[in-house]
Amino acid sequence: MSSLSLSTAAAAATLRADGLSRRFGGRAAVDGINLELKRGEVLGFLGPNGAGKTTTMQMLTGNLAPTTGSVSICGVDLLASPVAAKSHLGYLPEVPPLYRDLNVAEFLELVARLHRVPKARRATAVNRASERCGLGDVRRKLIGALSKGYQQRVGIAQAIVHEPDIIILDEPTVGLDPNQIRDIRALIRELGNAHSVILSTHILPEVEAICDRVQIMHHGKMVYADTIAELKQLHNGRTLLLGLNQPPDASELAAIPGVASAEPLADNQFRLRVTPNADPTERIVALAAQKQWGLRQIGPAQTSLEDVFVNLTRHDAS
Repeated sequence: MSSLSLSTAAAAATLRADGLSRRFGGRAAVDGINLELKRGEVLGFLGPNGAGKTTTMQMLTGNLAPTTGSVSICGVDLLASPVAAKSHLGYLPEVPPLYRDLNVAEFLELVARLHRVPKARRATAVNRASERCGLGDVRRKLIGALSKGYQQRVGIAQAIVHEPDIIILDEPTVGLDPNQIRDIRALIRELGNAHSVILSTHILPEVEAICDRVQIMHHGKMVYADTIAELKQLHNGRTLLLGLNQPPDASELAAIPGVASAEPLADNQFRLRVTPNADPTERIVALAAQKQWGLRQIGPAQTSLEDVFVNLTRHDAS
């Protein structure tokens, strides 16, 4: 790769974490993870409870020092120059940091001042954040009097009022009704056009609807990092859908070489998990004919993100 290509690639990455670890006593909550975020993309950050997501996000935002590793934000080392690095960040924790006794405009004005937005630009910044988050009609209302959905919008507005390069959102749609969730998802997608966004959520359809890439943590390690399409494709070949008219017991199917497990489904169907680098299809077809199982269907199962997530996080990461 030429020096020009290298500099272009470096410029495209707004956030980079290398070898990030955090230990509490003798336990590694986060163990040597790498993460890269490019400009103009929405990254889904997933993992079961206790996987280390919150600890990782605290390190990425400079709220917790790593035991080892480094974080670079728009080319600025977070540990060496925390103030300069954090100026590129906007952060919405799971519980929005709102002052309920201020109205929306007052609160966003305060946040803009804390982010050192110049006085001459402050009113414009507050107005723009308010409009982008659909807060124009409630600017003079007390935050404590707003609905949960509007409070969540205020939380996002405070994260973007200073026009950061990177926006980190932790569970932004928790507790919202379906209409509010739709609005917030549309807002996040719109933010991804101009910013880099990390979205931490347990709602897997949300990831499929919004995100360009996904990274999955388990037991403090990163177990997957790629696009959602590649994630599904990776696991499509590991699962077969089998339909039989006269099926045997699932244990007999699970005993076939190349089959890791057989899960009974409705209508005499089975979901077969295939062992790595194996293809038991021909063996299953031959046995079905020999034992008169009445084979009517066999082929790769369509894998949902939920299936893949469960497969990656059900057991210890390998």
